[in-house]
Amino acid sequence: MKTVNFMPTFFMRYFYLFLAVFCLCISCSHKKYKNPHVEIQTRSGDIEVELFPDNAPKSVAAFLSYIDSGYYKNASFYRALNEDNQPTGNAETAMIQGGIWKTKHGMKIPGIPHESTQQTKLTHTNGTISLARQEPGTANTEFFICIGDQKGFDYGGDNNPDGQGYAAFGKVVKGMDLIKQFYIQPTNGDRLVDKIEILNVVRL
Repeated sequence: MKTVNFMPTFFMRYFYLFLAVFCLCISCSHKKYKNPHVEIQTRSGDIEVELFPDNAPKSVAAFLSYIDSGYYKNASFYRALNEDNQPTGNAETAMIQGGIWKTKHGMKIPGIPHESTQQTKLTHTNGTISLARQEPGTANTEFFICIGDQKGFDYGGDNNPDGQGYAAFGKVVKGMDLIKQFYIQPTNGDRLVDKIEILNVVRL
């Protein structure tokens, strides 16, 4: 009686199963997040931020372009607003600000069209990342992260005299404990005595 060798068929089945699982894993790795995630890298640890391009497309596109251009290599957190360093009578707020201002001061970067929270339907809750600015349309590389809910930064809020608020475009999803540690560092006025070095900001 002729003996039939089933071993090749057996191994082939497992090979194709392995290949299918491998391809699925590769596909999932490219679709890990619905929204872009970025990592703010510091010597003390990393902060992961989710960005919201559907809500704030211009702000997110600009922020990602700064990352891709390498602007945030050797940047810093340099400013913190707390209850001890705000003028009496102003709407009190809590945030920490970072970007390239202290390390690459003088770079000429165009402003971003202002996307108010009235447009984006985002709001400045705890961990929200938003663009710092002077007049509407002047925001670019500088950003701040809210410590606690800061509705005064929203459209119509009290923290900017023009009432347009600031352009929220993402939220910290990991590393908020680190942000809070940076926030309580000593300040001279509203400037951190020792700026917190940002090694880089990268896409995940």
